[in-house]
Amino acid sequence: MIPANFNYHKATSLKEAIALAGELGEEAKYMSGGHSLLPMMKLRFATPEHIIDISKIEGLSYIKEEGEFLKIGALTTQTEIEHSPLLKEHYPIFGDAVWLTADPSVRNCGTIGGNIAHGDAANDQPALMLAVRATIIAEGPDGTKTIPIDEFFHGFYMTALEPGDILTEIQIPKAKKNSGGAYYKMERKVGDYATAGVAVHVELDDDGVCQEIGIGLTNVSAVPMRLERGEEVLRGKKITDELIAEVGQIASEDCEPESDLRGSEAYKRSIVNTITKRMLNKALERARQ
Repeated sequence: MIPANFNYHKATSLKEAIALAGELGEEAKYMSGGHSLLPMMKLRFATPEHIIDISKIEGLSYIKEEGEFLKIGALTTQTEIEHSPLLKEHYPIFGDAVWLTADPSVRNCGTIGGNIAHGDAANDQPALMLAVRATIIAEGPDGTKTIPIDEFFHGFYMTALEPGDILTEIQIPKAKKNSGGAYYKMERKVGDYATAGVAVHVELDDDGVCQEIGIGLTNVSAVPMRLERGEEVLRGKKITDELIAEVGQIASEDCEPESDLRGSEAYKRSIVNTITKRMLNKALERARQ
């Protein structure tokens, strides 16, 4: 389908973008890569009267370690994430996710900030952000905001971003010794939304005891979901095959999938069980290396 008519505006700075949003009101939407918003517009699920293109704002595309954090600019594309030497060496979970995100043409334009700000539980990055306990930095009419990821997703396509706010940066605790992460999603075909997906990040001490654990689920609830009950089972313990099996079962019980063209509820719960166990094992393998 063809989107409804809209007015196009191009911002060259954060200040200009925020001012435009304030002037144009609630019918204005920001767009960076457009690969989350435009499909919804084509289906007439979204019909904004104004599009504010922020893709050319300078200074929001970077990947760097600074202080105690890995910092990623919101306009960093999926392709830049895919080819970052820093992420390849110390944060391989990002590579797992990017390789499963659409196709190269989409990854060349799609940005990590747009993927998260869209608030879609079917996108890959939200579950990953939950697993690594990210912090979201946004700029808006009221200044700079710092939002813990567990307070960011509010509902179906709803986030903590208020009108005029622009997500500018993602901050993630710097990779520690004996830490590792992994992500995988089941999809019907390359580039499809996930039938179900799981992101895991684990930190071990020198004796192999789990000091911190993050588990995020993709597309099995209305909002990106943290598997809190499963995390509590593992935290403070040596992770055994028995505990992994228990957490897989918890994941299948606590997720909230709906039957659709991608599978029945029972099928999706079974997939979540299997992927959770596999990603726990993969994250542990990377942590122990």
